[in-house]
Formats: sequence, C-alpha cells, structure tokens
Amino acid sequence: MDSGETDEPVTPAGRLFLRPEMNQIITCVAGQKNPIDVDAVKAEITKSVMITLPRFTSLMVRDRNGLEHWRKTQVDVDRHVIVRHEPVVDGVSDEDAVNDYLADLAVSTPLSFDKPLWEIHLLMAHKGTILRVHHALGDGISLMSLFLACCRRADDPDQPLTIKPLGTSSSSTNHHRREWVVLRVLRFVQLAWFSLVFILEFVFRSLWVRDKRTAVSGGDGVELWPRKLATARFQLDDMKTVKKAIADATINDVLFGIVSSGLSKYLDIRSPKGLKEGLQITGLAMVNLRSQPGLQDVSALMARNSGSRWGNQFGMLLLPVYYHKDGADPLQCVKRAKKMLDMKKQSLEAHFSYNVGNFVMSFLGAKYASLLNYRIVCNTTFTISNVVGPQEEIALVGNPINYIRANTCSLPHAITMHMTSYAGRADMQILVAKEIIPDPEVLAKCFEDALFELKEAAEAASKT
Repeated sequence: MDSGETDEPVTPAGRLFLRPEMNQIITCVAGQKNPIDVDAVKAEITKSVMITLPRFTSLMVRDRNGLEHWRKTQVDVDRHVIVRHEPVVDGVSDEDAVNDYLADLAVSTPLSFDKPLWEIHLLMAHKGTILRVHHALGDGISLMSLFLACCRRADDPDQPLTIKPLGTSSSSTNHHRREWVVLRVLRFVQLAWFSLVFILEFVFRSLWVRDKRTAVSGGDGVELWPRKLATARFQLDDMKTVKKAIADATINDVLFGIVSSGLSKYLDIRSPKGLKEGLQITGLAMVNLRSQPGLQDVSALMARNSGSRWGNQFGMLLLPVYYHKDGADPLQCVKRAKKMLDMKKQSLEAHFSYNVGNFVMSFLGAKYASLLNYRIVCNTTFTISNVVGPQEEIALVGNPINYIRANTCSLPHAITMHMTSYAGRADMQILVAKEIIPDPEVLAKCFEDALFELKEAAEAASKT
C-alpha cells in the first residue's frame, strides 16, 4: 500500500515492536469496586484525550517498499470496546480470573491491523477494565500517563493526581556549587570506565554470552508457549522501611534485592540439590530516557518541543542478580543490588542500547535490529520494569479502582515481572511460561516472603 502525503513514518523503535520476533502489546488492568457501565465507558472514550492522540486514531500501513506508516482514520469506538459478560473461570477470585484472562491474551490474541492498534476489554463478571495497546504506539510511561489522564481522584475529582517518583534516594545529596576539579575528573573517569565495561558486556550478550540454564530459563521459541500469571503484593511502607535501613538506598534497590532473594528461594524449591553459590541470573530492565523522570502530563508528551515526548523513549540495562542460600543478614541482597545499580547509573549503557538500536534499524533494517534484541532476550533470564502510579485512590468513569496492574505479551523469557505502585501498594505481575514455571503463585510467595524478611531485618537493625 502506498503512503499518502499526510502519513507519518513509524519511528525506528515502533518498527522494532512490529516485527514478529518482538511483537509486543502492553496491557494495563484496573480492578474496579462497582459493576461497569458499558455505555458510560464508551461515552468517556469518545471525549477522552485518547481520541485526540494521532497514534490512537491512525492505522498502521505499509508502503510499496514495506516501510510502516501511520495513516489517519475514523475511530469506531464500538470496534475497540470488547465486552465479556460471562465469567472467565468459575470458583476463583475476581483477581485470579482476570489474571487467567490476561495470561491467555499474552499469547493468543494479537491486535487487528484493520483498526488503530488498541482496544479495551470489559470483564463484566469480574469488574475488570483492560486496556491493550501495541508497543509501537508508545512505552509504559506514555501509556500509563494516558491511562491516568482518563482517571480522577476518587475523593475529589477536581483535584490533580499526586505522582511522586519512588526511586529517589532516602536522603538528598547536596553538592557544593564549587566542586574540586579532581572530583569532576574522577566522575568522568568513572563514567568512561563503567560505560566501557557495561557496553562491552551488552554487546557480548547480544552476540553469544548467555546465562547458565536454571529452572527459570527460557530461550528461542518460548514466547509462543502458553502462559500463567500471578501477582506478588507488596506494601510500599514495608519497602520504605527497608530503604531507610540502607544509606542512600532507593525503592528500585529494594525491588532488586527482593527479586534476588525471591529467585534464590524459588530455585531452592525447584533445584533441591542446590546451585553454585553466586550463580549469576541476568535480567533486562527498561529505563526511561526522558529528561524528566516518572509519569508525565499527556499534553507535555505530545508537545513537539518537549524533552519528554510521547513514544518509545527507553533504553535497556543488564541487571545481574545472584543465587545465594539464606544467610544471616537478608539486607545483604539489597546492598549488593544497590552497589550494582549505583554503577549502572554512572554509565551510558541505557543510552547506548537505545542509540545502537536506532542505528541498526536505520542502516541495516528492522530484521537485523529485531534479531539483536531477540538474541539478548534469549541470552538473559528475566525482564523487569517498575512504573509509579498515583498515591491516592482514583476512579475511572466515576467507578473507584481497587488495583492497577500492568504486563506485556510474551517474550522468549520464561519469566517477566512488571511492578506498578498505587495508593500505598505495589503489585508485581509475574507472567511465566507454565511448562517451565508451573507454579507462579509459589514464585510470588517467595518474593513476598523476601520482603517480609527484609523488613524484619531492617526493623531489627534500627533497634541496634
């Protein structure tokens, strides 16, 4: 199909997510307090900011050379809203039923290209609203910002939502205005050294270096395997208690400490003979590269001169965690995570991964760019992300929301984890290949137990 004069080319990152090897759909689910009013939802969509965004009102078309473009079209809301009245499965809670539905969507239900690449599923029997958006339209920051633009505070709809980054340090670091030259040189040397080391590691991972196989390893073709989905539930106050016990720690440090400890606990269950102490298990984390951290105002994201623009503006980091048997000090896993993340923050690894992807896409084409991304996923063990949500309880179309969760469709990883915070809680969706990890609820419990042990250790340390 030829592109029209008004067609907009798909960005290099968007083209990557349209490749069969990396075809990704982002899913955001809101569990609601009251029964869903279908007509009210449709009416809200027609007047929402979503219908004003170009990529939500455009078809993805290909020109005679096979290049992808966005072409403006009329949106028929009825085609985008899918209503399911019957229960997904009987005899389970609404949250578990929604998870079962999402697990099926992860591998079996692609988006249709004869309409804009988004849809909303309403699970009437379980009071669940599901927004599915193709990753080519934007990343998690863009799409969560859009979702929250359609919501209001439950206690006062006229007040704006409060969204505060969780990854900030527990104590501010005020640098003197006049820094010594030697300090600046040291920082430059650290930046250069860490960037060199981590970029070389990233390149090697893209080509041939891979994790040793464990009970949670995926690989080539695993993205097509059936899925199961479980939720690990955390209290933000518990994570903050752990954060305060370690100087300058962040919520992300605590999260990776939980992942390290939880995976070790689960591997002890699945591998009773034990694994080599210190075995590296490598994850991929998505890092927001916008000039402003956290969720953004949608109007700012759409502004052409904005440094925090709409789309896919993220890089990848390799984040190793290590298998350790239970030790005397649970806080050690957070300290190790903090040390690793501090070094990553002083490098250009995330920017390198983003720019090299654009370079390969532009000069070698989508096939080779997707091959590199596919290989680095196959050579690592898990994917993880963390998106900050509002601090207050919110409502969608006047219906209060009990929880907000997010995940994506399948990757070659056997385990992907996406944490979203909301109103004092943090829920981590754990999507697994069920033939490799048949009991994701046990894995979720391992993560929850890890935070409980960390909290106890932090409280004990504060008393000494």
